[in-house]
Amino acid sequence: MKTKYTKPVPLINKPRVNVVTLGCSKNIHDSEVLMGQLKGNQMEVVHEASNIQANDIVVINTCGFIDNAKQESIDTILQYSELKDQGKINKVIVTGCLSERYKPELQAEIPSVDAYFGTNDLPDLLSSIGADYRHELLGERLLTTPSHFSYFKIAEGCNRPCSFCAIPLMRGKHVSKSIDDLVKEAKFLASNGTKELILIAQDLTYYGLDIYGKRNLSDLMRHLSDVDGIEWIRLQYAYPSGFPMDILDAMNERSNICNYLDMPLQHISDPMLKSMRRGTTKQKQIDLVNAIRDKVPDIALRTTLICGYPDETEQDFQEMLEWVEETRFDRLGCFTYSHEEKTHAHTLEDNVPQEIKEERVEAIMEVQQGISYEINQSKVGNTYKVLVDRVDGDYFIGRTEYDSPEVDNEVLISAADSYARIGDFVQIKIDRAEDFDLYGEIVKK
Repeated sequence: MKTKYTKPVPLINKPRVNVVTLGCSKNIHDSEVLMGQLKGNQMEVVHEASNIQANDIVVINTCGFIDNAKQESIDTILQYSELKDQGKINKVIVTGCLSERYKPELQAEIPSVDAYFGTNDLPDLLSSIGADYRHELLGERLLTTPSHFSYFKIAEGCNRPCSFCAIPLMRGKHVSKSIDDLVKEAKFLASNGTKELILIAQDLTYYGLDIYGKRNLSDLMRHLSDVDGIEWIRLQYAYPSGFPMDILDAMNERSNICNYLDMPLQHISDPMLKSMRRGTTKQKQIDLVNAIRDKVPDIALRTTLICGYPDETEQDFQEMLEWVEETRFDRLGCFTYSHEEKTHAHTLEDNVPQEIKEERVEAIMEVQQGISYEINQSKVGNTYKVLVDRVDGDYFIGRTEYDSPEVDNEVLISAADSYARIGDFVQIKIDRAEDFDLYGEIVKK
């Protein structure tokens, strides 16, 4: 049962709200929506401010996905709770995935927190600090990323039955946002300088089934592509089972839809895929990757894999390692299996030793490092459109359309070149390449 709050009497000197965000890009989006609502209520709001104040209300947006993320969230809650006990801040409020998943346990273990809220409790959270949920602010956010790119969440929740994943426990069933609402949000962002929309959801490819009766991601992509000012649209988190091939048609048709696809495949061994409840097979995944590359030959494919899932044998792992070598993904991340409570896989024995899990991840990433180096070397001498993200020391740092922020390659441009500006698109000729970095010079703006 949700806790109900009586709206407090407005204060003459309203407190400052300091929002702290942990976890994935979807949490970043949620924090930005919260901050937009607070600003719309004429409240002072900051993101992860280091200068704490005695009247601060700290809202911690937590992650509860895997063990490491849960521990980071708990440590952060304890850190701010201690500051509250010392009188250095006013209140601590906890929201997000960890709170959704473990609210009773957290209330018992850390009672000094003023209130706990789940992932869909934004109106109640706002009410608890003297603010109203304002429907007219739909689509308006305070970006915590550089203003020229934005994580753009098109749906909430997930209907997939993956055995290892706790997302449905924390985020619920899949709920798509309407195309009209998303276009309105995109126009708002573009009017405030956003040039790149990074489409995110627990599963992009399921988009529209619940509200339009069909997978409608391609239609959404075209509508967003028509928004003035949006120069790049990027797809992250596309599920392989039931993959809608028509999104590749939209990618080919529209120059502002990046030739980039993040599709977590998780494994390739049939026994592992079956136990993981992925709804696909080794051959289907191989055929899908080949079909995607045939339709969009210039596409950059990113995937993520899991090592050490219950009962993963050395043969299963070697099969995955050989597949990585053969497939040559442009981008790849690999993680050790985390045994999550209340998931289907939790009924299985977590029987792959941690050191073996880590050795397997290391072996996968060593192979991928070599692949990445070879792919990057092939780009030397070529010219690419690059979006400049930031300055770091003697370099401007940017990305091509084949790279997403934080997880992919970066292009380093000499900061001595005065033609570069953060948020600009520039043409860069690559003159040097490393495993995960490219170096180049501006040839024209």
